[in-house]
Amino acid sequence: MFPNGPPVPSPPETLKISAEERHRRQADRLKIIRLRMAIRRELNVRGVTTPAAIGEALGMPPTEATKLITGWVWREGDVARLEAAAARLKVQMQPMAEAEVRDLLRNCN
Repeated sequence: MFPNGPPVPSPPETLKISAEERHRRQADRLKIIRLRMAIRRELNVRGVTTPAAIGEALGMPPTEATKLITGWVWREGDVARLEAAAARLKVQMQPMAEAEVRDLLRNCN
C-alpha cells in the first residue's frame, strides 16, 4: 500500500500558552516563592526543623509538608495549600514593590 513504508507521523505541535496564562503562571510562581520563604522563616523562628514537626505544624503528613515547602516542581493546587499553611501559622505577607516583583520574576526564568 505504501511503496516506501508507512508514512512518518508528524511531530506533535508545540502548544503555546496565551500571554494571559503566562502572566497568571508567573504570578502564581511569585506567590509560591514568597509563601515558601515566609513559611520557612516562621518555622525556623519557632524552631520547627524536622519533617515530623513541619508536618504537624502545617497539619499534613510530613512528606507532603516537606515537599510543599521545599519542592521545585509546580503542582496544581500548591498556591492554595501554601496559603492554607501560611494561615495556619498566622504568617502575614507584606506587599512587594514593583521592582522586587520584576527581580524575582527575572530570577525565576
